[in-house]
Amino acid sequence: MRKVLETKHINKYFKKPVLFHVLKDISMNINEGEFVSIMGKSGCGKSTLLYILSTMDTDYDGELYLNNKLITRNSRQELSYIRNKHIGFVFQFHYLLSEFTVLENVMLPAKKLGEKTFQEIEFEAMQKLKMLNIEHLAKKRASRISGGEKQRVAIARALINNPSIIMGDEPTGNLDSHNSENVFNVFKKLSIEEGLSLLVVTHDDDFAKQTDRIIQMEDGKIIT
Repeated sequence: MRKVLETKHINKYFKKPVLFHVLKDISMNINEGEFVSIMGKSGCGKSTLLYILSTMDTDYDGELYLNNKLITRNSRQELSYIRNKHIGFVFQFHYLLSEFTVLENVMLPAKKLGEKTFQEIEFEAMQKLKMLNIEHLAKKRASRISGGEKQRVAIARALINNPSIIMGDEPTGNLDSHNSENVFNVFKKLSIEEGLSLLVVTHDDDFAKQTDRIIQMEDGKIIT
């Protein structure tokens, strides 16, 4: 199995107001096509870990690998490129631009990457919307669609650059059980049919139990 993401002995300290050891010797990996959830009580370090894995936080000890390449000491510019090209994000709040159409929202990360023409990006964005059965919403303003639809649009946006991994921070935290199930099913389908790796921080037991593997955290450590 090809490793998409791997950490070796990651330690993280908060320096203020006093020195606090927040992540303790985190070594883990996510394989290609694997759907993994991270669970643990509030304050155990889940979101801090996700922040490091997503390359947003570079102030840590240890090593982070993406697609078997060490990226820990890369420059901010290199990390920004890696993040945009290889990592898709889905958050609890969808962060769509409400005045833009659904299609325009999905196109944004690809326009930022700047590796394809406008027409190619538009075509790709429509393909992603079709994959999620929401192509009929393409021309609607993001402010005019439901919460469940917004989260699907956020997933389409996360997919636009064909990333190596999707990272989710409580992606169902704001949804009712019906829409949570929909999001889970979309993720599962992406894992099975597209071979995409997914790593999701969640408090939702039902969601986590259906993923391939649960990483359980406690007091800054991985316990299972």
